Amino acid sequence: MPDTSEIHDVVLIGGGIMSTTLGALLTTVRPDWSTVLYERLDELAGESSHAWNNAGTGHSGFCELNYMPDPTDSTRAEEIARLFHLSRQFWASLVDQGRLPEPGGFVRSTPHLDVVFGARDIAYLRARFEALRRLPLFSAMRYSEDRDTIARWAPLIMRGRDAGEPVAATRYEAGTDVDFGALTRALADAMTEAGARIRTGHEVIGLRRTADGLWTVRVRNRNTKQRTVVRTRFVFVGAGGYALKLLQRARVPEVRGYAVFPFGARFLRTDNPEVVRRHDAKVYGRAALGAPPMSVPHLDRRFVDGRESLLFGPYPTFSTKLLTRGRPIDLFTTLRPHNLVVLLSAGVRNLGLVRYLVVQLLSSRRARFAQLQRFCPDAEPADWYAIQSGQRAQLVKPDARGFGELTFGTELITGADGAIAGLLGASPGASTAPAIMVELLRRCFPDEAAAWEPTLRALMPGLAEPVDADERTVAEALTRTGTRLKLA
Repeated sequence: MPDTSEIHDVVLIGGGIMSTTLGALLTTVRPDWSTVLYERLDELAGESSHAWNNAGTGHSGFCELNYMPDPTDSTRAEEIARLFHLSRQFWASLVDQGRLPEPGGFVRSTPHLDVVFGARDIAYLRARFEALRRLPLFSAMRYSEDRDTIARWAPLIMRGRDAGEPVAATRYEAGTDVDFGALTRALADAMTEAGARIRTGHEVIGLRRTADGLWTVRVRNRNTKQRTVVRTRFVFVGAGGYALKLLQRARVPEVRGYAVFPFGARFLRTDNPEVVRRHDAKVYGRAALGAPPMSVPHLDRRFVDGRESLLFGPYPTFSTKLLTRGRPIDLFTTLRPHNLVVLLSAGVRNLGLVRYLVVQLLSSRRARFAQLQRFCPDAEPADWYAIQSGQRAQLVKPDARGFGELTFGTELITGADGAIAGLLGASPGASTAPAIMVELLRRCFPDEAAAWEPTLRALMPGLAEPVDADERTVAEALTRTGTRLKLA
């Protein structure tokens, strides 16, 4: 029999940005707790948190047009901006405490732009700008329909463009490019320095609640094949695409009827320094009429491992894997009698998305490159090559009638007594991880959370105070922490 005498306070499943953020918070408020993290790969941040498995956008609502389908309703964009503001406060506080390295290693200042073409999209962008410019976190945003101004903002996009084509753009100078892989590893170091343990190459294969209220966690060493059993008072399932499968195995009733729809993405990338130097921004466009939100095109400046590149996409791909390094049977392991109708009805309700995916999957390299040339007319095929980005498991939830609703975003699932929690869904999760994990602490540890609140507010003052009207930019608002997150 495996030794189960040791009882941990916390077990974290998954070595991505979510688990390491929670670990950094827990080792701050309860450094005396026994915390252990299990990651199935031999490295941390090997899946969605890997720098090349996401676009690295610090999602703050500055340029993501899919957050405002109605250009007069800023609710969603404003909330995302507030949550990312909290993330920057959290990172700044850890830098100030010496628990994170200088931020130039994981976040860089990169302007966020929208560029649109044609009368319909220009009218949309103008209305969106008017709705946002009065909000404190967006007050530094600029708008222009002047071609010379836009050419200075985004020369690569304007070069070679038809002089008669109407164009408009917004620009927010204090946007960010985030290497979530580097950030994840830095947070993991902060955890271990505070006493937490991390076990890579260890896959959690079973979760079961015992009569004494503890969780029995079965773990397999993927290298030696040895199996062990540990016991814990609390479990967080931050396993990305595998989260639903593990919550189902744990028999968490809150996920009954839930399903996932997997999709991936391919991008075009260039490392040609002559091309890269002409584009210092993240530029988002507007999805084609009738296309789903996930299809919003964007051209991103990236800085990863000391090297600058450009990334354009996304081009959707499909696989039944739920992780980039998963297995083709992954999707089928999540199917249950209670979620089959949910998943199938979501497909029927989203036939436009299904058609879009089919068209994209069948499109030729020439057709895909034509989408880039819509953004960058002078783009040369020899400068660009395709890379496969991360795999996502988009959440499908049952509605009031039991039919499936495909959701875009993340959802925190907590058990009724707070002894287990998990995160399902995708973007903008990584950018909003600190706020999500604070919500988890409040739900799962209600008795302790009141005592932790002063510490949490010291890390993220925005938890207690809204951004004041006289704070003109996010960077200025960060001075309220007593330190500034210096962007390289």
